[in-house]
Amino acid sequence: MRSTKRSRELFELASKIVPGGVNSPVRAFKAVGGAPTIIRSAKGARLTDVDGNEYLEFLGSWGPMILGHSHPEVVSAIQEAAARGTSYGASTELELLLAEKICSFFPSIESVRLVSSGTEATMSALRLARAFTGRSTVVKFDGCYHGHVDSLLVKAGSGVATLGIPGTPGIPAEFTAHTASVPFNDLPALEAVFDRHAGKIAAVILEPVPANMGVVRPVPGFLDSVLSLAEKNGALTIFDEVITGFRLSLGGAQETYGLSAPLTCLGKIVGGGLPIGAYGGKREIMQMIAPEGPVYQAGTLSGNPLAVTAGLKTLEILEREKPYRQIESLAQRLARGLADGARQAGVSVQVQHCGSMLTPFFTESPVKNFEDALKADTGRFAAFFRSMLDAGVYLAPSQFEAIFVSMAHTIADIDEAVSKAGEALKRIDD
Repeated sequence: MRSTKRSRELFELASKIVPGGVNSPVRAFKAVGGAPTIIRSAKGARLTDVDGNEYLEFLGSWGPMILGHSHPEVVSAIQEAAARGTSYGASTELELLLAEKICSFFPSIESVRLVSSGTEATMSALRLARAFTGRSTVVKFDGCYHGHVDSLLVKAGSGVATLGIPGTPGIPAEFTAHTASVPFNDLPALEAVFDRHAGKIAAVILEPVPANMGVVRPVPGFLDSVLSLAEKNGALTIFDEVITGFRLSLGGAQETYGLSAPLTCLGKIVGGGLPIGAYGGKREIMQMIAPEGPVYQAGTLSGNPLAVTAGLKTLEILEREKPYRQIESLAQRLARGLADGARQAGVSVQVQHCGSMLTPFFTESPVKNFEDALKADTGRFAAFFRSMLDAGVYLAPSQFEAIFVSMAHTIADIDEAVSKAGEALKRIDD
């Protein structure tokens, strides 16, 4: 039986001075029960908590750690950069190098601006799209999460769905009055919105492969249709590739599906585990950003030398190692193992995966949109999560998130997780 004494003590202390005891809501384990595990360190595909328990982990810091934790080349690069200074508030050659690297992998990005988070990237891209088109309305998809931007916390998936938060408290109604949300994979619904708001839609923003309602693949032709419909109506399409960028391939979902979006948002992997974000696209759009144009956006820590260094080294390793076939194969092995274990245990689970991401939905039918995802049995997921954690396997503490496979995972790791999942599924209704 794993010890949790120190984790519980620290969480109790944190709860007195930090809202909910955590600095990001889903970490509080409210959706799965119990006190959160407090992590001390991470290496490769393993986490160690403050009580000394070790976990085989598939959280990957919610996506960035595609190389695994504490990759020696990344750590060394960060240490060297830190010795030169941790922040300058001035331009560096490193920023140019990362911008060039991003543009080389994403042909749709001709110009790019670095920021400090995925939320900041999507917020800035929306402001830019509205300015470029001279329109106000933005269309998003139910269950797609684009950070905690006021106007986008509408049917937003991720932690909002996990915690069952109703509506958007603290956000005036007029902030979301210009946001329309439609079901993912539902082209007729999108067409109807364009008809209803003819000439008023500035942008359509979406995760090309949603991972914040759990992993949901786009149906064939859907992404192409979104792009063409937006273009036909004079709107911009914004691909939020904060998760899929450099995760599905070096060129993200756009490379995987052979597409090109006018604007793209990036984060997570592009910073190698340090805080970063980026947004970019066609030069004619991006030239509206200050100081070249009138659309203001700034950030003291944008292009931070440590984050940029970690990102450059991570992308360099991905380009050198080309791990995508390997980690997708491991993810498929895990998905098959979870599905087989569920069948043997007589538990209804839909295991959906794309590339190195997957989600086991505790439901009887395939999940193609947010409404389907919400039919999943969160109680059963919580029981599964707790059982896996007790067995030494750390998953995202939410039914509506993804399992991430990294370069640090081995076949033995996958088989260990499958074996423990099989036992956990057998105990799920105990």
